[in-house]
Amino acid sequence: MGPANFSHDTQAEQLLELALKSGAEAAEVYQSRSLSRPVFFEANRLKQLETSQSEGAALRLWKNGRPGLTVAYGPLDPPGMVERALALSQLNEPESVELGSHSPQSYLDIGISVSVEQLINWGKTAIAEVRDLYPDVVCNGDWECDVESIRLINSQGLNCDYSDTTLSCYMSAEWVRGDDFLSVADGQTQRGQLDPLKVAHQILQRLTWAEQNVSTPSWRSPILFTSKAADMLWGTVQAALNAKQVWEGASPWSDRLGQSIMTPNITLYQDPQAGPYSCPFDDEGTPTRSLIFVDQGVLRNFYSDRTTGSLLGMGTTGNGFRPGLGSYPAPGMFNFLIQPGKESLLELIKSMDKGLIVDQMLGGSGGISGDFAINVDLGYLVEKGEIIGRVKDTMVAGNVYTALKQVVKIGGDADWNGSCYTPSIMVEGLSTIGKNGINTSY
Repeated sequence: MGPANFSHDTQAEQLLELALKSGAEAAEVYQSRSLSRPVFFEANRLKQLETSQSEGAALRLWKNGRPGLTVAYGPLDPPGMVERALALSQLNEPESVELGSHSPQSYLDIGISVSVEQLINWGKTAIAEVRDLYPDVVCNGDWECDVESIRLINSQGLNCDYSDTTLSCYMSAEWVRGDDFLSVADGQTQRGQLDPLKVAHQILQRLTWAEQNVSTPSWRSPILFTSKAADMLWGTVQAALNAKQVWEGASPWSDRLGQSIMTPNITLYQDPQAGPYSCPFDDEGTPTRSLIFVDQGVLRNFYSDRTTGSLLGMGTTGNGFRPGLGSYPAPGMFNFLIQPGKESLLELIKSMDKGLIVDQMLGGSGGISGDFAINVDLGYLVEKGEIIGRVKDTMVAGNVYTALKQVVKIGGDADWNGSCYTPSIMVEGLSTIGKNGINTSY
């Protein structure tokens, strides 16, 4: 399964050549093709199969230093695209042309495709595993194989491409007990193989922990974010490490390079070879590279695209990505890894005398400010190292930057949550808000 590659496609070259002949002093063409065949399950049964295919290209050019960008989906119309891009360029202010120029290169395809039949079997296996122990639970989910091909060429001689095949699944289990409704969800993103039993067992563990409902504690306690929930903290960190936020003065770490900004047990980095979100080059054609952002609590680097890196005098870090086909490249992450500790999630729980576990939440990152208040969608109360039940009607509030200076422990159970590879993390300095009022963790 896979969209056609770019090996015999000359549309991009034709578009680039026409742009230069029409008066542009520089130009680039970014092509994207994708094919997805998701398998959907609803109420424990296979519901439907789908096929979704898309193809698009973006032309970016500069005439008299003024940039213009236009997008087309499906077959290209080079004259029309060039005309639109040139017209738009006249509306923009002049800027420096920032284009990559390394030699043409084709990268090895990444990932392995699987059949629709395999996706169906994985889905049925996971559902059967959950319902064998909890027959009253209703399971939903989707399992899919996505193939994406990227090609980028420009007037500086850049010509690079690759194809990426990614497998992913998302599964939820809904349990209705009278007036009590519980929804537990989990998933995976991998290349080559999904593990339906692992997904099912993670859901089963959560169902077991949530069998009893308990009141929100009235005592102060540390809060343990599982790897599913910890991504909320790292979203703010990624925003603060963005070189554009540094240039605009919005990042609280703009002038903190070389200084301690977190507890020493935190190391944050990116790795172009790691996990299902690895990629050989960014959307500007710059090869991606390993980069340590925070080393044992000390700020070492920001991430940047070509334009922002030039403004800051730091150059690009290979992190110029397009939020969408019709967007200009901007600083972005392709993967973000937190160095795990050594203790498993169960060992972390056993180390807690009293505490609260946040596993699923409603609400997300506090943004660049770091302030947040989230509703705990699925959380558990711990006493003497044992989970005694699920808490309801509870909120957690605080500041991310403050919390990351009060990290008690980092787990060894790191897993991918989107493009963030994070373990569980236990922090202090946050407040819990329940029916009995506000409590502050130590």
